[in-house]
This record gives sequence, C-alpha cells and structure tokens, in this order.
Amino acid sequence: MSQIKTIAFIGLGNMGLPMAINLVNSGYSVYGVDTNPGAEEQFRQAGGKTGIPAEMLAKQVDIVLTSLPTPRVVENVYLSENGIIENGHSSLTIIDFSTISPQLNERVYEKAREKGIDYLGAPVSGSVSGAVNGTLTIMVGGEKRVYEESLPVLNILGENLFHLGESPGVGTVIKLLNNLMIGFYTQAVAEGVALGEQLGVNPDTIYDVLSVSFGQSRIYERNYKSFMAHNNYEGGFSTNLLLKDLKLAKQMALESGGSLPIGDQLIELYTKAVENGYGPMDMSSVYLMVKELNNHKAVTQS
Repeated sequence: MSQIKTIAFIGLGNMGLPMAINLVNSGYSVYGVDTNPGAEEQFRQAGGKTGIPAEMLAKQVDIVLTSLPTPRVVENVYLSENGIIENGHSSLTIIDFSTISPQLNERVYEKAREKGIDYLGAPVSGSVSGAVNGTLTIMVGGEKRVYEESLPVLNILGENLFHLGESPGVGTVIKLLNNLMIGFYTQAVAEGVALGEQLGVNPDTIYDVLSVSFGQSRIYERNYKSFMAHNNYEGGFSTNLLLKDLKLAKQMALESGGSLPIGDQLIELYTKAVENGYGPMDMSSVYLMVKELNNHKAVTQS
C-alpha cells in the first residue's frame, strides 16, 4: 500500500465514479464529492465515504483527485475562495483528470505552487469501460517527482501511463489532439454508414467488411458496436463534451498560430447536432442527424 492514506475524489460522473470505486476496492480510504446526490449514494454503497464538503477535505486528505466536465467547473473547484487550493494544506497533492486547456493547467499549477501544493495535469482516455476496468490511458504533465510519488494511485486507474514532461499542460495538448481526431472519426463513421444505408447496404455488412479493411478504426468499433447497432445512445461520451473539446482544440490552434480547416467545419456540425437535441446523447448519435438529413433530401428530391 502507498504511503498515501486518504483520498478525496471530486466528480463522480461516468468516468469519476468507477475510478473512485477502483481506489476503494484497492484498499484506499476515499471520500467522494459530487453535485449529484445520486452519484454520491452510489459511491457510498460501493464502500466510499461521503458527506464532507470539498473545502474541508482539502484540509484533511493526502491527495485530491478531480474528474470534472468543463474548464469553468475545474476553475471553480480549484481556484475559487472555497476551492481546493485556498483551503489545502502544504503537503497536499492534487491531480486533475479533466479535459481543460493547457493554460488552465498552468494557472492551477502556479496557484498550487504558491501554497506548496503539488499538482499534476493528467487527462485520461479510454471511455467508461476503461475507467471501470482500470485500463485508462493517463497523459501526465508535471514534475517527475510528483508523478513518481503518485504512481501507486495512477497504476490502479490506468494501464497506459505517460509522463510527458514537466509542463503541467503537456498532457492536455495531446488529449485535445486525441479528441480532435475522435471528432473526425465519429463524423466519418456517421456519414459513411448513413450513405451505405441510403444505397441499400446493411450496416452490419458495412461494419464486417470495413473492420478488416483500412476504413477500420477503434472509434468505428466503439460507436457502431456499443451504440449505433443497438439504436441506444444513452450514456457514453456526450456530444456536448466532444464539442467542448473541439472548441478547446480550436483555441489551442489559434493561440499557437495553427489552423484546423476540417476542425472548424466539425465545430459547426457538432454545434448543429447540439442545437438539434443530440447534446446529452453519446457522440455517435450524430449518425442519426446525418440519416435525418439524408431522408429529408430524399423526400425533397422525390
């Protein structure tokens, strides 16, 4: 067992809840915090501890872990008057698994350092199943000493651990590149499968052939087998979150003087998907929007 005795896990969502439960199952004393009472109750039933506010936990625990939905929430949890850094003790370690911006990673790191608090920016990839199975890819930026001291915890949560450099935002750079590509693949799968169906080809047949061809991708496998084939788009990684990450990638490109010619179009497409009600659904639901567009065109042309 690590020398770390107590952990606070803030953000018990689709990813955070199974991650926190894995820590409990590995013998750690873990306090869970979430704005959703139902999530806290699930965590309590799994053996976790609840009922203590985050600002109080920051004074007591050895490590704070966060998995939060948006940069604004991350900023509030860490940098507000009632936040972790303002209330944390000087031997605290904080690790953020959220997908934010490299600049926000830097800001949190600088504020933490002023109080003697160690910080790692460590966004994850691997979907909910990876969180449940402890097989996530974790992209860590920050001081190597802190990374090495945190390995007992990180090894429970992930299978592919990368310490990418001393900059606290370097992991976020790669995570945003990852999600930019996910945006490409998801739209490609949606358009390709919808077009095949429009031409009378069974979508299972398309998948069987392309899964052993160069059109194969892990996103195609994930989107089709877990969602599209079952016509069930609940849970998963929402279109809202993908759009958020694409906008962060766009911001990163602008600040570096880069360009995203297709990425700009993807932001428009996913914005339209959100406006059409697909925001809370899994990102693979953009396939439904493409089908709807194809059906509308077929009707108007007939």
